[in-house]
Amino acid sequence: MVLEVEHLDVDYRGVVAIEDVSFRIFPGQMIGVIGPNGAGKSTLVKAILGLIPSTGGIIKFRNSPVKKQLNSIAYVPQRTQVDWEYPITVLSVVMMARTAYTGWFRQPNRRSKEIVKSALERVGMWELRSRQIGELSGGQQQRVFLARALAQQADLFFFDEPFIGVDKYTEDIIFDIFNELKRDGKILILITHDLGDTLTKCDHLLLLNKQIIADGSVKEVVTSENLQRAYGNNILFLNREQKSA
Repeated sequence: MVLEVEHLDVDYRGVVAIEDVSFRIFPGQMIGVIGPNGAGKSTLVKAILGLIPSTGGIIKFRNSPVKKQLNSIAYVPQRTQVDWEYPITVLSVVMMARTAYTGWFRQPNRRSKEIVKSALERVGMWELRSRQIGELSGGQQQRVFLARALAQQADLFFFDEPFIGVDKYTEDIIFDIFNELKRDGKILILITHDLGDTLTKCDHLLLLNKQIIADGSVKEVVTSENLQRAYGNNILFLNREQKSA
C-alpha cells in the first residue's frame, strides 16, 4: 500500500509551481511536508489528488493511478478554504463522507449511520451533531472535518495545516487519532508551518520549495543548511519566531 510520486511537475501559466518532485511513502507512516509560503505544499497535495492538473510525472497508490482510488483517500483542507456560513449540521457534514457508498439520493443505511456516529464520538463531537457548523469554535470545526475523514474509512489521508486556530484539547485528540491511524497501517501526509513539536511526531519529512530540498528524518532535514536553502533570507525571521513561541 505504497504511495509513489515520480518526477511530478506542475506549472501555472508557464510559472513553475512544482518541479521534478519524487518520493515514496509506506504504510503506517506520517509524513510532514514543510517549506516557506509559496513553496508548493498545498499544490503538491492537490496535484496528487487530481484537483489541479500536473504537467508531468507519475502518481500511484497501491500500484494503481490515484484518480481510480479516490474513495480510499481522505482530504482535510485548510479551514480558510471552507465556507463556514453554509447552513449544514455537524451530522450532515460527516455523513457526506458516506455518499460514495450510499449514493447522492439515497438515505444512509444502518452501517453508514453507525460509522458516522463512531467517528463523531472519537473526536468528541457526537453531542453537538445537530449544531450548525458555523456555530462551532475553530477546534470543534477541525474535529468535525477529522470525523468526516474517519467516516470515509480511507487508507490515505491528507491534512493541510490541521493545527491552525485549534485549542490544545483538539490538538491532543488529533494526534491520538493520527497514532491510531498509523497503527492501522494508514498513510498520513501532513502539511504544516510548525517547525516545533509537531515535527517530532512525524516519521519522515519533506522540505519543499518547488523542489524537494531535503527528504528524511527530522534530524536529517531540519538543519541550518537545509532551512537556509528552503527559506532563504526569511530564515532569520523564522528563527526568531521559533524562539519566541
